[in-house]
Amino acid sequence: MGRLKLQSGIKAIEEEPEDCDTTYSNKATLACMINSEVGAVLAVMRRNVRWGGRYMSGDDQLEHSLIQSLKALRKQIFLWQHQWHTINPAVYLQPFLDVIRSDETGAPITGVALSSVHKILTLDVIDQNTVNVEDAMRLVVDAVTSCRFEVTDPASEEVVLMKILQVLLACMKSKASVMLSNQHVCTIVNTCFRIVHQAEKKGELLQRIACHSMHELVRCIFSHLSNVDKEHALVNKTGTAKQELGGINNDYAFGAKQAENGNGSEYDGQASSGSFASNGSAGLVATVREESIVVAGNGKETVLYDLHLMTELYGVPCMVEIFHFLCSLLNAVEHVGMGPRSNTLAYDEDVPLFALGLINSAIELGGPSFRHHPMLLSLIQDELFRNLMQFGLSMSPLVLSMVCSIVLNLYHHLRTELKLQHEAFFSCVILRLAQGKYGASYQQQEVAMEALVDFCRQKTFMVEMYANLDCDITCSNVFEDLANLLSKSAFPVNCPLSAMHILALDGLIAVIQGMAERIGNGSINSEQLPVNLEEYTPFWLVKCDNYGDPGYWVPFVRRRKYIKRRLMIGADHFNRDPKKGLEFLQGTHLLPDKLDPQSVACFFRYTAGLDKNLVGDFLGNHDEFCVQVLHEFAGTFDFQDMNLDTALRLFLETFRLPGESQKIQRVLEAFSERYYEQSPQILANKDAALLLSYSLIMLNTDQHNVQVKKKMTEEDFIRNNRHINGGNDLPREFLSELYHSICKNEIRTTPEQGFGYPEMTPSRWIDLMHKSKKTAPFIVADSRAYLDHDMFAIMSGPTIAAISVVFDHAEHEDVYQTCIDGFLAVAKISACHHLEDVLDDLVVSLCKFTTLLNPSSVDEPVLAFGDDTKARMATVTVFTIANRYGDYIRTGWRNILDCILRLHKLGLLPARVASDVADESELSPDPVHGKPITNSLSSAHIQSIGTPRRSSGLMGRFSQLLSLDTEEPRSQPTEQQLAAHQRTLQTIQKCHIDSIFTESKFLQAESLLQLARALTWAAGLPQKGSSSPEDEDTAVFCLELLIAITLNNRDRIVLLWQGVYEHIANIVQSTVMPCALVEKAVFGLLRICQRLLPYKENLADELLRSLQLVLKLDARVADAYCEQITQEVSRLVKANATHIRSQMGWRTITSLLSITARHPEASEAGFDALLFIMSDGLHLLPANYFLCVDAARQFAESRVGQAERSVRALDLMSGSVDCLARWAHDAKEQMGEEYAANMFQDIGDLWLRLVQGLRKVCLDQREEVRNHALLSLQKCLTGVDGIHISHGLWLQCFDLVIFTMLDDLLEIAQAHQKDYRNMEGTLILAMQLLSKVFLQLFHELSQLTTFCKLWLGVLSRMEKYMKVKVRGKKSEKLQELVLELLKNTLLVMKNKGVLMQRSALGGDSLWELTWLHVNNIAPSLQSEVLPDQDPEQSLLKHGETGGVVSGEMVSAPSNETATSEGAGAGG
Repeated sequence: MGRLKLQSGIKAIEEEPEDCDTTYSNKATLACMINSEVGAVLAVMRRNVRWGGRYMSGDDQLEHSLIQSLKALRKQIFLWQHQWHTINPAVYLQPFLDVIRSDETGAPITGVALSSVHKILTLDVIDQNTVNVEDAMRLVVDAVTSCRFEVTDPASEEVVLMKILQVLLACMKSKASVMLSNQHVCTIVNTCFRIVHQAEKKGELLQRIACHSMHELVRCIFSHLSNVDKEHALVNKTGTAKQELGGINNDYAFGAKQAENGNGSEYDGQASSGSFASNGSAGLVATVREESIVVAGNGKETVLYDLHLMTELYGVPCMVEIFHFLCSLLNAVEHVGMGPRSNTLAYDEDVPLFALGLINSAIELGGPSFRHHPMLLSLIQDELFRNLMQFGLSMSPLVLSMVCSIVLNLYHHLRTELKLQHEAFFSCVILRLAQGKYGASYQQQEVAMEALVDFCRQKTFMVEMYANLDCDITCSNVFEDLANLLSKSAFPVNCPLSAMHILALDGLIAVIQGMAERIGNGSINSEQLPVNLEEYTPFWLVKCDNYGDPGYWVPFVRRRKYIKRRLMIGADHFNRDPKKGLEFLQGTHLLPDKLDPQSVACFFRYTAGLDKNLVGDFLGNHDEFCVQVLHEFAGTFDFQDMNLDTALRLFLETFRLPGESQKIQRVLEAFSERYYEQSPQILANKDAALLLSYSLIMLNTDQHNVQVKKKMTEEDFIRNNRHINGGNDLPREFLSELYHSICKNEIRTTPEQGFGYPEMTPSRWIDLMHKSKKTAPFIVADSRAYLDHDMFAIMSGPTIAAISVVFDHAEHEDVYQTCIDGFLAVAKISACHHLEDVLDDLVVSLCKFTTLLNPSSVDEPVLAFGDDTKARMATVTVFTIANRYGDYIRTGWRNILDCILRLHKLGLLPARVASDVADESELSPDPVHGKPITNSLSSAHIQSIGTPRRSSGLMGRFSQLLSLDTEEPRSQPTEQQLAAHQRTLQTIQKCHIDSIFTESKFLQAESLLQLARALTWAAGLPQKGSSSPEDEDTAVFCLELLIAITLNNRDRIVLLWQGVYEHIANIVQSTVMPCALVEKAVFGLLRICQRLLPYKENLADELLRSLQLVLKLDARVADAYCEQITQEVSRLVKANATHIRSQMGWRTITSLLSITARHPEASEAGFDALLFIMSDGLHLLPANYFLCVDAARQFAESRVGQAERSVRALDLMSGSVDCLARWAHDAKEQMGEEYAANMFQDIGDLWLRLVQGLRKVCLDQREEVRNHALLSLQKCLTGVDGIHISHGLWLQCFDLVIFTMLDDLLEIAQAHQKDYRNMEGTLILAMQLLSKVFLQLFHELSQLTTFCKLWLGVLSRMEKYMKVKVRGKKSEKLQELVLELLKNTLLVMKNKGVLMQRSALGGDSLWELTWLHVNNIAPSLQSEVLPDQDPEQSLLKHGETGGVVSGEMVSAPSNETATSEGAGAGG
């Protein structure tokens, strides 16, 4: 056996280093200590005369036995050789205990003996390994609890009582206390309790010490509960199955001995002899004794502890006894009532406070171990909680506070076992008191509210209330009620803000912050699916497969809550029209399509808010279905072990008993049948139950109706109920009890309507205990946000309103901060649970507090803002929310923008909000092209026309403040003003307003769209005509922001584009004068296109089409900005030419460029862009070819700028032929024949349009341009080898281009227009062009059937040109040229075999027609071309055909020359 280490007592005396045998290996030390205690007792005894002398007994003189035993101990202790733990402690304790027991000793002697025992106990000599320790400990307890002494003076008596407490406490605290039996522990507690009550008449110190000792005892005993073996949990396995403590075995009951002799001591108490329970200790002790300590079984079976259990080592049995005793103290107070005491409040406070304090200690230390011991648990569930409900409504704030502390501890440790008890406590106590209704004082209200806030600070409290109670159809909506209570209590209505308002706010914010903290811990799914009932299932039978697994219970409670809500809506319909109400529930699958009695009965039974009159009428109806419903309804009640009056009360609480006797009879028949079925103990049959029930209703009416003057007596009642129990009488006591119960407590046949907070009546409590056995298991929530979405949806509105009102009324910064924390938590939850409307409400609410939306009535709004802490905090919070949770803001963006615009108007925004925001990406090198794109809105731009911009930026505003106005000199700003400005500056910096727009690329699509819409809304509709400078400034600022977010969201441009485009279109189309707004709109649009084209090819057409808006500008506006617009378009083209693919896109671009051709300032930039596109055909495409050619034509025709540019434009046009040839070549090589053929046709069409364009320039007034155009046309007509031009197309070309041009030039030449200089040279070039083209194409064209027509066309033009007069006279040069060209042509035709006489009969029209025309031009040519042929024949033929020969002869050049010329032309 190991040696004991004596810890606490001796170490204080000897501080020796410990080795193996330091624990009193020196046995002499202990011997000396005990010896000194013996000496101390003997010394005090000798001071008394009685003990100082000797006693005479016969002849011998002997010492008194007490002294003898002490002296004998003295002899022995130094002779013991063994270790102390091997010595029986009884040997050295007995002499002291004898002194304590002796009624001959006085108080001083008893006191010293008690001190000695206390000292020995605290030395830790005795522990559970000591020999015979069990007997020794029990001896000590027995001796001390039956201590006797003579009272000499009050002070010494108090000392003894105090020492008794010390010794008993030391017994319980010593290591050997585990050896005490259940009986001895009960005795110790009982003794201490007796001293507590004796101390009432003693000094204050003893009272305090007695109470403290009692507390320590209870703590000591119940801290042992967790160590008790679980096997001892079932106290009486062979007894009844009920786990309720009905009574106690009187042999071991508290105060049993007092009950036997009517006195608190073990002998008859006389004034001369002392005991710690003297005669005067009536008061509560008597009460306790009568009312609770000896508990009678109230008609229930009692569980009695048998002898061996009480004598076993202490454990659960004594704890059950003690806990029951503590509960019974509360019962005693309840039964004593007020009484004729002088200080009723003190009495009402002291005793319950003492009892509640002890109970609280027991629960704190026993904690969760209570649940393992059914008898203890059942005491808490029933008796304790019933008393707590009673004392919860106490007028004393102290008592209420203690009750709330106990309930909080019980929630913490045992909530899974106390579901309905907690519901009752909140409904019947906290909610009643905290509302300040039902006559509660302000103090009670405050304590209740404090308690509620404490509960709210438990992280899972509200979740568990919601899951277990709000989502249970048989329970009330505690979470909802508590949340509403907190919201309402935080509202200051027509009064200043008080501590109560702040307290309620704390509770509300604690709940909200709990939700916010849970967000990061994950949840099953943030997007919860709505609950739908597809088919009917009995809603009262819905069960969960696993209450411990969130995967099961979360959907289960959400489904249950859905059912509960639907039932409430059904109840509302039912109250208006019962038939429609039932139909509605059938429609929502809560009642079957074919109604059955059980489902309707359960609807009536479990749905709150039904009109009880209507339910009563339905149940009392004679209709067969209604009767069946009534019986099913009765069947939902559990009347097991209930008194008849209690059962009847419960039954009649659920509906209003109808007034008609037949209905009453039907209702009572159903009730009696059910009652008899469940409680057949006393009643013989259901008829007896029916008659007695009727009798109780009659008695109730008789006793509680004011109109009944002569009341029924008890005898009358008993007499009325004779022979009703199957022909026999019911027991008199049974009827008497019923009579008094009804007289004292009326059965309400008109129960309360609505959702008030009911009082807890005894019958309701019994019902609650019955329900608690059947209720669904308690769901324990963890730290994840399973139900927060649903809960927050319920409480968000009132919460935001409450926090806002407090924030509005508050005047202290700490309250502001609390509110701000609440706002941010609400925002976080709203965002994470995707409750956009809640977030919008919050933003709207907060924006009001920024004061930025208020019409400015202050002279210096900036200073006012700097001095207003609340406004600054609200502003920072609004923008914090916008930056953090912008994804979930919808309509709230409008309010946020209103604030931003107000700051803008005050000049308080950082300059970068609208500018840098969009430019930052432009300043960085563009990865696509490897060079930075220049900022399109650079400083090179001309400043917008119109009113000068106000100085923006805070420092600008600040400098205005500091500057001295010329008209009215201002004083220098004061230090306060400077400080206010500094604060304003810091606030705006904290807001990070620019981040809203720069970070908009991370916003969710819907939010981004709403932000863009808010910007267009804030900008307002553009007004035709003049608008105020301030409005225009706002519109410009909003447009800047809109463009900024558009550029920042290029990846999602599809989302924004329509709105942005429409807004800009509105501005463009409604502006008639140049102004900043239209400038911003046009250049913003160009900039968007410029930036987005490389990224959004699928949107390129849309973007480019939008540029058509520029074409729709009012002429004055367009003229003002033409140069800048062109520069922007030029930049756009240069940067994005490869990204523009469609014809529509190019049409817009070329239209914009074409317009500039006639604008002096803009044309250079426009031509530059065109040059970029057309040079070397780099960016020419089939899609843009003709558009570019047409634009080039317009530049060629434009007289703005030098003729040199027109020439360059013509070169661009003629150079583009190479591009056509290249495309034709590629088509031939890369594609199939069919596709190539189509492609050739398209290319041919483009070529035709090109030459048509050039034809138009050939008519230009400027000689240089005109002649260059002809040469270019010639190049395009002759240099087409690579282009496959069809014969038909050539014929078209001759008709539409060559002939038309020749005719037009002829017309101009003949008109003698002064503007056209040197037309002769032009005509020569034109004629050369005709000849060259004809000869080059001669071989192909000669094969055509229409060749004759074409040839005649050529001849007729030559003929006209031969005869034309330029400036009134014929041109020799031209005539010579025509003749030469004609001769060459004829020679070629002859050589090729085309011009020859086919038949002598004159059928060859080509031959004849040719010579007919030729002879008109130059008759001599025929002989030159045909020297071999007889001219007479030829002339004869001509004559026959009616031809006229010209009289003029022109000498032709020699054959050699003609041939070579012809060959050259043909080549």
